[in-house]
Amino acid sequence: MKKVYILPNLVTTANMFCGFNAIVSAIQGSYLNAAWLIIVAMVFDLMDGRIARLTRATSRFGVEYDSLSDLISFGMAPAMVSYLWCLKPWGRMGWLVAFIYLIGAALRLARFNVFTEVVPKKYFQGLPSPIAAAGIATLIIFSNEIPLGSAQDDLVLGLLLFLGVLMISTIRFPSFKEFRIKRENAFLVLAAGIVILLTIALKPEVALFAYVYLYIVLGFLHGAYCWAFGKKDAPEQPTLFGDHL
Repeated sequence: MKKVYILPNLVTTANMFCGFNAIVSAIQGSYLNAAWLIIVAMVFDLMDGRIARLTRATSRFGVEYDSLSDLISFGMAPAMVSYLWCLKPWGRMGWLVAFIYLIGAALRLARFNVFTEVVPKKYFQGLPSPIAAAGIATLIIFSNEIPLGSAQDDLVLGLLLFLGVLMISTIRFPSFKEFRIKRENAFLVLAAGIVILLTIALKPEVALFAYVYLYIVLGFLHGAYCWAFGKKDAPEQPTLFGDHL
């Protein structure tokens, strides 16, 4: 019988719990609480894989369990929270767009599992589902601090569709997994890290939103530029949806 390791899978369960609780909070009308729960789920998602590797407790069971947990926390939860928050007035269009986002997250996670050994570690193929979920969560948090006005419902509809498509695209987003701090740039990296931490501590509602969308926008623009001008930093990898979506 294959081993099932307790510690990393408990962290994965905490991730799932936050995603489920986010849905419950949204049903109860606590959208801000739901958004923060999705952010906390991201923290647990970052922890479980690292704990598994540090304790040499990686397993196929853990990989599959993590994907199922991610589908709830970064697929179902953002879709449901968005629908209940802003998309209900759109009627059928609203829940269809929320479902498209959910499909995007499911396909993104399935593709990651299938091609995880093929795609180079230095980038993600398509927008990672936790970042897409953070795009929704930080928008809710940001709007609670700075109201978006009458355009909010339209913005969320378009954003959810855009994030769903980005997840199943083949646009390359940096993963930073192979990022190495060299002696000559160590001070700059330290300074940048301190600035990021200070801005988040000073105004997390705005800073988290800004950093998440900075990553999404710059990654999208870089991927679009490489696609338009045919610049490829690695051989093409097999995809579920052709060459470029």
